Amino acid sequence: MITTFLRRIDRNYFFFLLSTALIGIGQSVDGATLSNYLKENLGMMILERSALEFPRELPGLLVVFVMGLLAFLGDVRIAVVANLLAAGGMLAFGFIPPEYSLVILTMFVYSTGAHLYMPLSNSIGMNFATAGDLGKKLGRMNAVNTLALVISSAGLWALFQFAHISYTTSFTIGAVAFLLAALCLLMIKPIAGTQKNSRFIFKKEYSLYYWLCVLFGARKQIFITFGPWVLVEVFQQNVTTMTVLFFIVSVTGIFVKPWIGHMIDLRGERFVLCAEAVGFFFVCLGYAFATDLLRPEWALYLIFVCYVLDLSMTSVSMARATYMRKLALVPEDISPSLSLGTSIDHIVTMFLPMLGGLVWYNGGANGYKYVFIGGAVVALMNLASAWFIRIPARSSPAKASS
Repeated sequence: MITTFLRRIDRNYFFFLLSTALIGIGQSVDGATLSNYLKENLGMMILERSALEFPRELPGLLVVFVMGLLAFLGDVRIAVVANLLAAGGMLAFGFIPPEYSLVILTMFVYSTGAHLYMPLSNSIGMNFATAGDLGKKLGRMNAVNTLALVISSAGLWALFQFAHISYTTSFTIGAVAFLLAALCLLMIKPIAGTQKNSRFIFKKEYSLYYWLCVLFGARKQIFITFGPWVLVEVFQQNVTTMTVLFFIVSVTGIFVKPWIGHMIDLRGERFVLCAEAVGFFFVCLGYAFATDLLRPEWALYLIFVCYVLDLSMTSVSMARATYMRKLALVPEDISPSLSLGTSIDHIVTMFLPMLGGLVWYNGGANGYKYVFIGGAVVALMNLASAWFIRIPARSSPAKASS
């Protein structure tokens, strides 16, 4: 059965899916251990942690310019470079001494690789799809990534729980996974439609997409920085608990991500993005008021649920990518516009964590609640904005570029 599948599947698509799985392993190390590493090994407090988001998110702002400089390589080869940078940065995390300046440098290198790959994953993946199954293809691609997250999260939990591995070992595992992903991408032969246009794309026809990227940046950063930090600092959860939660998120994603892709094809981007905004609104309220409504032990479980729900909803970003593809006036606009969208959302993510950190710090014991009340406001803005999504009646450029 497996050999039949391997004979039938497109060679390029196979290596792309394999690289996606390996990247999932690296992402599981980041998602499951980084917050605890910063807290336990480096003793960071909320202001230091939030300030670290500036060098972490700066590469996201610069990604459109880096893409322009590397445009001659094409999307696939840029993805190779991205994973090599991610591998080098993650490996360095395990060996640098606990000095803030070195952490900043290492974070910048790792984050440059991670952010450079973000728009490319959807851009390359959509080249294996036809106009009518964009969501389905991206859903399957994300499901492969998530299956790798499931397996690697379970493995990390077992290694931390029973083998008592160090953070150095954990980061080395992630670095090797990113390196192998780069090698898989090197095996992909040039794909029609993935050579990048070097010019800077900014068109008024795409203004709603740009604005949705800004709101996504705010929504994303609230939970990248403050979601896990509530669990680590306020509720004192250790690395094994965070790994279990990440495992649950990954298992959920196996089913949720293909379903979201199916819903994009069935109901459209507006429905999916509006539904995600409503979900995020209630998640923020759960974080903000759990301890006011429930006893401490039950409040913790509600926070667990909110954490899992939020991370499960992040794959809705597929809908923004397919919306941009359907908006594109010409196929050559798609990849540069996705890169610009990544840069735009990082204008917010660079500064919002510092603002949120100040709110948390000055608010005392209840400071984190004000951060998530602000997140609920962002969710309402996202809902109102997504409601204006309209897909142009013209033919989709997907046919031209696939």
